[in-house]
Amino acid sequence: MNKITAFFLAVIAFFTGIFGSAGNRINDIFNNYTFEIDASQTGDTLSNVSSNLTVWSIEGNPFVNPAVSDEYNIFDFVEYVELMQCTGGSPQRDLFVNPLDRSVTDDYDFSKLINNCRGIIALGAMPYLKLGSVPVKYSRAASTDTTFGTNVYPPDDWDVYYDYIAACARALVEEFGKEELLTWRFAVMTEFENEDWFKAESGDPRESLEAYCKLYDYTVQALIDEIGEDVFTGAHAMAVTEGLWDERDFIKHCAEGTNYKTGEKGSHIDMLTASFYDSKPGKYTSGFTPSETIAHLRKAAEEYGLKDLVYGFDEGRILSGTPGKDSDALLSRITGYTYQAAYDARLVKTMLDNGISYFSAWSYMTDGMSSGIPTVSYHTAKLAALFKNAKAVATKRVKKGLQPGTEIEAFSAFDSENNTLRIMAYNFKNSIDYNKTADLSIKVGAPQFDGKKVKVTAYVIDDSCNFFDEWVKDREEYGIDSSCFSWSPDDPTLGSTGTLSDERAREIYFNELHAKYEECARLKPVETTAAVENGAFNLEITLNPNAVVFYEITPA
Repeated sequence: MNKITAFFLAVIAFFTGIFGSAGNRINDIFNNYTFEIDASQTGDTLSNVSSNLTVWSIEGNPFVNPAVSDEYNIFDFVEYVELMQCTGGSPQRDLFVNPLDRSVTDDYDFSKLINNCRGIIALGAMPYLKLGSVPVKYSRAASTDTTFGTNVYPPDDWDVYYDYIAACARALVEEFGKEELLTWRFAVMTEFENEDWFKAESGDPRESLEAYCKLYDYTVQALIDEIGEDVFTGAHAMAVTEGLWDERDFIKHCAEGTNYKTGEKGSHIDMLTASFYDSKPGKYTSGFTPSETIAHLRKAAEEYGLKDLVYGFDEGRILSGTPGKDSDALLSRITGYTYQAAYDARLVKTMLDNGISYFSAWSYMTDGMSSGIPTVSYHTAKLAALFKNAKAVATKRVKKGLQPGTEIEAFSAFDSENNTLRIMAYNFKNSIDYNKTADLSIKVGAPQFDGKKVKVTAYVIDDSCNFFDEWVKDREEYGIDSSCFSWSPDDPTLGSTGTLSDERAREIYFNELHAKYEECARLKPVETTAAVENGAFNLEITLNPNAVVFYEITPA
């Protein structure tokens, strides 16, 4: 017997002697968590942190007659659709009749962008247009043989580029009207200090900073001139990790620099966003945490006098999983495992605690942008969105179990307009193989409901509403190994050929298993009642590993 084993046996013997029933008592010490909620103490009004969806490209017109699930409509909570690099950077993205004819610079064709924006509006959402990259025929050094397949260089003639963006804005105004466009969001480029997206032709950091500031100023002024001074504009940094140049220098430029287009002081800006990616399940990024990433941007902005900006994440979550045939990347940057539910809930709490408006998602469904079977990310996002317009209430963990490496947390908010208290709690560990339950006791102080009965609706997100654990078992039965996947098989977007690429495996998924998985993914709420005495009542629940619970509490 080694010393470590002897030590733990001694600890168990100690607790056995003190408490009697070692198993039950030790379980209490390791697995029990107690929270206290005081709904009489309210804080900030909350945003819909699930409000954004990111779309890589409008090639193929994804919003022209899109397939949308009737039962699981993501646009019940998605408010903005972010169209990345929607005005240029490759012949497929450039909005011209002939993108490769450099002899003509104004053969504009904005119909593809207009048609997709029209489709987004029809779905009940608003476009968020990432303007860029610079069209290929506007840059003499342009090449699409780059990391993201887009031109990374600035235009040769800034006035020609201004005219292009102004013409695009003018076409949108003619189609939708200025009043409508003032509800949209616009940004200039993606990850502006990432040299894989944009840099000066020299590659010099200082010249690249100046080139981006100039691109921003010319783009935003074109929008102001065509749409109006109140047009909503922003910029998307990496921020989580070091780029070619310091993003804070751009913020300084917006606050007090000389505008490259107008010659006046500063540049109009309403929003600063970032990217955030963890490496893979079990391995966090080595850069900032999500809260640190936004705090970094907010601190710089406020030091330069830029107050009340919107902050969010325009892309992110998890980069990779177990390898497929060609790549270990997660196509939709999420895993299908229930782990993802608690990972997302942890992000939700981080955003709500730190005034971060949203975290954009790449996908919520299995078979496309908005169709197929819901993932656990869908369930978490839809319920998290219900915190919108509620006020955070005091939530404190007063007893913590001793499970190492776990994060068992809770968040709550009160919606006075609908007289509803909402609580979210989760049992997270950064491991897909985590296998410990957590017993939660939640002492709810709700004087608003004193002397009444309340209806308590619990939505538990775990393997019971996740098809992916069945899929993992079925893969073994049907012999669907990693070679059947182009990208990581841990990704739940099975309807995409980028994930599940083998034709036989796709036939099995769609023809034999799809209907079963639809039932496996169904979230079934459980309703109970509780009596509120002296302004308080208790909730008790055992959460499975990486499970999440959302409570909705209303007068019965």
